[in-house]
Amino acid sequence: MPLLNWQALKPNQVTGTVFNELDDEQILEELNMDIFEEHFKTKAQGGLNPSKICTAIEMYDQESLSIDLLELLEPFIPSDFEKKLLANYEKDGRPLEDLTDEDQFMLRFGKIPRLTQRINTLTFMGNFPDTVKRLQPQLDSIISASMSIKSSTKLKKILEIVLAFGNYMNSSKRGSAYGFRLQSLDLLLETKSTDRSQTLLHFITNIILEKYADLANFHTDIHFVDKAALVSLDSILGDIRSLERGMEMTKKEFLVQDDSPVLKEFIKTNSEKLDSLIKDSKTAQEAYGSVVEYFGENSKTTQPSQFFPIFGRFIKAYKKAEEEIKQKKKMESEVSEVKDSPSPNKAGAQKGPMMPKMPQMDLIAELKKRQE
Repeated sequence: MPLLNWQALKPNQVTGTVFNELDDEQILEELNMDIFEEHFKTKAQGGLNPSKICTAIEMYDQESLSIDLLELLEPFIPSDFEKKLLANYEKDGRPLEDLTDEDQFMLRFGKIPRLTQRINTLTFMGNFPDTVKRLQPQLDSIISASMSIKSSTKLKKILEIVLAFGNYMNSSKRGSAYGFRLQSLDLLLETKSTDRSQTLLHFITNIILEKYADLANFHTDIHFVDKAALVSLDSILGDIRSLERGMEMTKKEFLVQDDSPVLKEFIKTNSEKLDSLIKDSKTAQEAYGSVVEYFGENSKTTQPSQFFPIFGRFIKAYKKAEEEIKQKKKMESEVSEVKDSPSPNKAGAQKGPMMPKMPQMDLIAELKKRQE
């Protein structure tokens, strides 16, 4: 059964706390723990006895040693003092049969050369594939999101439109701006028309649909921003440094145990994978730093969790505004068709003059008036 590595309170720390009033033994008497043991027992190691476990460690036999077992064994690596006690017991010629099963195992366990290094190496080798499998997609999402955002000419044109509207609205107050912080895109949803019937984003979206239709699908140029927003680049780089240290440790172990085919094959097979991961991490750093600075932000202080969600929110809001505009136009078209269809008792009657539509730029004038 795996260990629960919690932080236990000492007896003198329990006095006066809620734990002093708890009776866990009573709970254990009330429950059938057999079911619990069945669900949480450590997977059987193919019937390995303590002696075979020690032999598997000496042979770097990964197939016989699961990660769970290695993690279970790690806290039981005997200290130098414990090794000395057991060695003295054996040296005195005292019968080993008198030792408990645990002490007999510890005696055999402690005789394994470089035990700590072997356990650490085996644990690293066992975790390596899953770690690479976890890190690679995260690096890919950072690279893809960064490069797609920077290379999108449609996104650049939309930002140009936003800049134009912002400068038009602020021209009588602050003068023209050369650029704006990306967080300002959130303000497009907060700025509303005089009658509060639409936001500035809705108006700009409608302009795009009518005047710049080729930009309407700009979001198809941008990839993996949602996934990239969940990535901690610093954490990934830390994990990769740990992999580098682990590989270096494995290579040092192989220098000592150069007759181990397991170590030789692992290093041969996985060194290139690690090199590729390191290369991708550098590409991710460069791509992310480049796109952040390209949009006027500080790459040293701006995390992916701050940068990419800005685009995610903007794309989501744009799509919603686009859908609402299309629905509104569809409803207006249906109403117009009903009004324009001749009724039986008014066939041939001349239609009255239609009310002219309010020009779109009237909204801009209203917005500008509010700024004055």
